[in-house]
Amino acid sequence: MNTTSRPRPRAILRIHFHPTERTEELYGQLLTVVDGISSRVEPLPSDWSAYVDLTGALTYWGRDTEGLVAVLRLRLLALHGVQCSAGAGPTRSIAAMAADATPPGAATVVRDDPYEVAAFLRTKPASALPGIGPKTAKTLARYGITSVGDIADTPLPTLQRILGTTAARMAHDRALGIDERPVVPGAAPKTMSASRRFDRDELDPDQHHRAVLGLVQDLGGRLRTSREIAQALTLTVTYADGTQTTRTRILAEPTAHTPALAAAARALLTGFGLQRARVRALAIRAERLRPAEDTVHQLTIDDRDDKLRRLETALDKAATRYGPGVAGAASTFPRVG
Repeated sequence: MNTTSRPRPRAILRIHFHPTERTEELYGQLLTVVDGISSRVEPLPSDWSAYVDLTGALTYWGRDTEGLVAVLRLRLLALHGVQCSAGAGPTRSIAAMAADATPPGAATVVRDDPYEVAAFLRTKPASALPGIGPKTAKTLARYGITSVGDIADTPLPTLQRILGTTAARMAHDRALGIDERPVVPGAAPKTMSASRRFDRDELDPDQHHRAVLGLVQDLGGRLRTSREIAQALTLTVTYADGTQTTRTRILAEPTAHTPALAAAARALLTGFGLQRARVRALAIRAERLRPAEDTVHQLTIDDRDDKLRRLETALDKAATRYGPGVAGAASTFPRVG
């Protein structure tokens, strides 16, 4: 008699909350509602979302994935008046892709079935696959690889020549619906911040610019030391009267590379239009941090970026040995458009 049984299908949920006003207290209350369905909740407060492992909860509640997600959405709406968009599937990456393609007030569920998984993944553009940023997608497109199905069908050695060994393996596995990453309960993503308070209220835009670049250099060095990458930057400006304005920019590709961070920070600063503003303090926060090995750095024919990264590594080593001041200002890096 064959006693071998198929492992219980995984059901991973990615849920995005869409409240009219965002407060830390409300986010905590929404997580409490989610925790009432499944205790395996991984908060992602930076974009008001969370991963939830529903695998065990399905048996406990005696419902299928669609039914349990419907119960959760109804509870969030009834208790707090908050709409959500949700995506569920057998892996984190499929759940994330399903959620990204779902409008507020709806849910998309991909069952743990090879045919349903393939039907969902294969028609998606390559850029929809987690880990494939816009630059990498453009590079793949030059080789005729434009969809997730193309990535799945491309021999792994070919992908490795384009993306490198680790990135190619990750992309190939996820394109085939393979992603063993678990939901980590209570593991909210870290943020990292740096701030500068002026000795007096500062009106000079050049001083604002220099301060922001200095903060970016500090953040970049600390991110690389901790082997983390940021997916977004937030710039907060404090004015002479104590009021604040905050803006966030999602990075084209997660990075700890100082010139790329500086480009995003300059764009944020320019958007404030501070030509005549009296600025008391500036603060930059790197958000949605994750391990550096999760990134995909696309090599190009132009080796300028690689030279900058080698220079950056050398400056990091010098700063570690002699102190942070030896590296100079972030403005010494060429501007990255």
